[in-house]
Amino acid sequence: MRDTLLFDLDGTLTDTDALHYEAYVQLLAPAGKSVTHAEFKARIMGATNDSIMGWLFPDADAAGRLELAERKEAIFRSLTGAMKRTEGLSELLEWADACGLKTAVVTNAPRANAELMLERLGLGARFETLVIGDELARGKPDPLPYATALDRLGSRADGALAFEDSRAGVAAAHAAGIDTVGLTTGLDAAALESAGAVGAVPHFAHPWLIARLASDFGSAPRTT
Repeated sequence: MRDTLLFDLDGTLTDTDALHYEAYVQLLAPAGKSVTHAEFKARIMGATNDSIMGWLFPDADAAGRLELAERKEAIFRSLTGAMKRTEGLSELLEWADACGLKTAVVTNAPRANAELMLERLGLGARFETLVIGDELARGKPDPLPYATALDRLGSRADGALAFEDSRAGVAAAHAAGIDTVGLTTGLDAAALESAGAVGAVPHFAHPWLIARLASDFGSAPRTT
């Protein structure tokens, strides 16, 4: 039986894609640049800030990319208000507590963003560990963030189930040997499954996921 749940943050615990897209629009406008929704989904979702800024601003050096990333994240934080948990998340976490499961958040978001979002979701102290990709040698799509979460929790890859909404995130968890369920907040099921997801659902209360949890963990959350 599995004993560990690992969660991405943006687009997984809460849907923030529209806010991030708007932050990039505001960042790029003064430079006369723009990004389409298709480019956002293909090149930005789930990627590290350094790789994103290297693509958007190829002439920027490392210090410049860092400054641009910090500016974008400040814009994003200014756009956030009350945040809504993805449907079924509360019930899933209550069930995980009752079962004594180990849990972690694994994200490429900067720590300031991640901690703010978790606080606004009422989840500030909920998870056993918070793994920040930018604080490691390599972020997603490299498997290191997920391998780090497993190490911190004392878990095995075959005892964990991950939840992700981006190609980079699914690829990272899959490369770490973790079965991964996609959340279709930004991409469709085909895109997530092509990256390595074992399946994809729109939210945590979906019947397919409930059946999968019952099979993998021996029980599942109650849904209304």
